[in-house]
Amino acid sequence: MITSERMAAVDRNAAAVGVPRKQLMESSGNAVARAVRETAAAGASVAVVAGRGNNGGDAFVAARFLSEYDVTVHLLGRPETITTDISRENWDALQQAELPTEVVNDSKTLALGDPDVVVDAVLGTGVSGAPREPEASAIEAVNAADAPVVAVDVPSGMDADTGETPGVAVDADCVVTFHDVKPALADREDVTVADIGIPEAAELFVGPGDLQQLERDPHAHKGDFGRVLVVGGGPYTGAPALSAQAALRAGADLAYLAVPDSIAETVQGYSENLIVDSYVGTRLLPEHVDEILDRAADVDVVVLGPGLGDSDDTLAAVRKFLAAYDDRAVVDADALQAVPEVETDADLVCTPHQGELEKMGGPGAADREDAAESASGDSGAASSEEDWRERATDGQGVAERRAGSDATRERADAVEDFAADLGQTLLVKGAYDVVSDGETTRVNRTGNPGMTVGGTGDVLAGATAAMFSTLDPVPAASIGAYANGDAGDQVVDEHDYGLLATDLLDALPAALWGGRDE
Repeated sequence: MITSERMAAVDRNAAAVGVPRKQLMESSGNAVARAVRETAAAGASVAVVAGRGNNGGDAFVAARFLSEYDVTVHLLGRPETITTDISRENWDALQQAELPTEVVNDSKTLALGDPDVVVDAVLGTGVSGAPREPEASAIEAVNAADAPVVAVDVPSGMDADTGETPGVAVDADCVVTFHDVKPALADREDVTVADIGIPEAAELFVGPGDLQQLERDPHAHKGDFGRVLVVGGGPYTGAPALSAQAALRAGADLAYLAVPDSIAETVQGYSENLIVDSYVGTRLLPEHVDEILDRAADVDVVVLGPGLGDSDDTLAAVRKFLAAYDDRAVVDADALQAVPEVETDADLVCTPHQGELEKMGGPGAADREDAAESASGDSGAASSEEDWRERATDGQGVAERRAGSDATRERADAVEDFAADLGQTLLVKGAYDVVSDGETTRVNRTGNPGMTVGGTGDVLAGATAAMFSTLDPVPAASIGAYANGDAGDQVVDEHDYGLLATDLLDALPAALWGGRDE
């Protein structure tokens, strides 16, 4: 099952992995045409009622595939107002082929005649709320026709996620939906799910489609996009400052730091944009926890760990905080090892690298290498996920690429199992980052070997916290990983290796908001 928002992201990600939207529309239209053939014999009359979005574009394609039928396409509105290039191209193809089309400038005068089949392509899955004109009158005309109705993706007027019909909605006899069933259609028996060629990679790998979740309300106010508190520092000063600056660069409105007063002035010196609120001491101790909890109550997300160190009393403070905290937190660095030891009501995103994952009790690198060797059947093939990524750019053979792909899946499955046991979301850093909450698992492929430099994980923690202010854990971690890696790729593309963690800060905004147009 897939929501309309997730479907839009997957559709865009498919283009990013080499399957263009035009190709998907061709497959979708073909699937609709098959449904029409199953509804009526060749020679039957078919009335296609099409809106001006991609839903209508699917129907334009279907009309081309129904040459053995008497098809008329009714477009609701002027052709120049068709909203996407690919839909407009498919409308133009109908004109070039001289197939019967009608431009409906007044939907109240829409006359379908007496068709044998009606194709409903008025509204798609991305539309919610009561239909307005001209769509409302067109839906009424579809329902008034004495013919079976084939709906494209979802019956027009129905919310694809909730099944609600706040206004008029098409009473469809058959629904052809694409790629996966939509929540509103789950209990219907008249639904055909058409495979339109979206590869698994479009769902598994984080891509530019995921960035569509970052749209902002133009009427928003300060604080609507997140207040982040970074609890860190003591032995180190740069790590908490990097995390807080990354949260701001990734769109959080306010970034606070809770650090020992012994380093507060140094941390404040990194940027005037940071709000540093210190506590007495040189490192985090259990007696500071109540004070930190009070501050955490006023923010959306806490980042716990950057620069804290691993002294016994600091880890005791981390355990005490997590045991009492019941909101959202990104846990990083030395604080990660305390997570499996604590019962917490908090909603966590944990960001370990491989060594930290093993300290948490998670799957080790040896397990991954064994899995990869088993998958390849040859110890000389890609024996680790990192090896596979390097060879992927060096022209290795099909069998070796398949072994690498299997190794990636083995690693993702291992992380998924551990996340399920932990009951929290993991973002496991590596050549390929793996994000999982035990049910949903994503893999991020951005990033490069230059990002082994210190501090990039602190930037990732802050960026993820900004995402976690407004998104659920898996999307937040997925987009955080994607943006952090893409920022690193931009820096290396411009300056080659030798990047600094601070270089990522300036590249984060373009990675997040520039990437939506890819």
